[in-house]
Amino acid sequence: MPLDADFRKRLRGIGHRLNPVVTVAGKGLSEGVCAEAERALTDHELIKVRFTIDDREERRATVREFCERLGAQSVQEIGKIALVYRPNPAADPRLSKLREPAG
Repeated sequence: MPLDADFRKRLRGIGHRLNPVVTVAGKGLSEGVCAEAERALTDHELIKVRFTIDDREERRATVREFCERLGAQSVQEIGKIALVYRPNPAADPRLSKLREPAG
């Protein structure tokens, strides 16, 4: 389901202050990278991923593959950094970048 413009804008605003938590390097989408990204998306819902691939088209294809494998959506790509979102209704509010902790 595509993200609407207002929600995408909100996600970009939140993502501005985030640091990359996963790096996809020369070995591509290894099991370890996918496992760490899976954990991060489950906990945080919104993460930044660094793709250290020099070729622009290859990098874009890798971002698409990354999102497809993890059931996520690319919110924004700037240079070698992608902002990736996957909703988790059961996310811990203390960890999620989208929810405020209760109390």
